[in-house]
Amino acid sequence: QVQLVESGGGLVQAGGSLRLSCAASGRAFSSYAMGWFRQAPGKEREFVAVGSRGGITDYGDSVKGRFTISRDSAKNTVYLQMNSLKPEDTAVYYCAAARTMQTTPGYYDYWGQGTQVTVSS
Repeated sequence: QVQLVESGGGLVQAGGSLRLSCAASGRAFSSYAMGWFRQAPGKEREFVAVGSRGGITDYGDSVKGRFTISRDSAKNTVYLQMNSLKPEDTAVYYCAAARTMQTTPGYYDYWGQGTQVTVSS
């Protein structure tokens, strides 16, 4: 069992930066690939980024070059550094854990409660 708690969301102007954190409970953290997804009102949940246990990363096309996923195994925490934010990045951001590196939400076993990110123009 893995419990995930996101933090770091908020309101930021376009062009600004935020860093989201996702703290995981349980010793199994190192066994999972960790992903970030987002969901805007009226839209489907969208893949943002994923990091494997071995440090391989993948990003959604809309965030490549602007967002960076990283993990600190000593702290059982995964981060999402978001730079050059745009109004279209506004959404609830979720972290999730999966047994393997995936870009589809259905493959993820555990989810956090989400944190709101709002980017003003």
